[in-house]
Amino acid sequence: MSDDETARHRAKMEKRKAVQDAEVAGKTIEKGLLIVHTGPGKGKSTAAFGLMLRALGRGWRVGVVQYIKGAWETGERFALERFQDQVAWHTMGEGFTWETQDRDRDVAAARAAWAKTEALMADPAIRLLILDELNIALRYDYLPLAEVVEALSRRRPDLHVVVTGRNAKPELIAAADLVTEMGSVKHHFAAGVKAQEGIEF
Repeated sequence: MSDDETARHRAKMEKRKAVQDAEVAGKTIEKGLLIVHTGPGKGKSTAAFGLMLRALGRGWRVGVVQYIKGAWETGERFALERFQDQVAWHTMGEGFTWETQDRDRDVAAARAAWAKTEALMADPAIRLLILDELNIALRYDYLPLAEVVEALSRRRPDLHVVVTGRNAKPELIAAADLVTEMGSVKHHFAAGVKAQEGIEF
């Protein structure tokens, strides 16, 4: 770059920094967030566990309640076993709904998972709580939507909650502070590639 181009770039970035600094300075609220990861694309739970890793790095105590997934031997669970003093992990699901084929059993599992969720929400040591695939339990009406949304909305002020799963209910989206929809642009399953250790589980 020429000296003139370098000077123009610097001036542009100085203006950008001033705008950015002013915007950041205007954000003064600190609170526990209700975060929803939804959409048809891969990566909803993966993103939640990435956030969990960040929280663990900050020394937080975190909780996980898995609603639908059964007792899979997943890489994230193996990794997080190394943080036993910081992680309360509860796999409460019985597997995908097409595997159980038993609505009463699925409802009972979801209710047990919700009871565990309420206990973890009440624990003042937990700073981040991941409710993995709760959206699926709500989609199939395994839990009363209004009760769940109301309880999540009145969580204690310092608790961050992440809810994952496709087809998030509009009421949950409305109550959330942050909603990310994962889109599906291309998926290897369509090309016949199976679920692989270290990528899917």
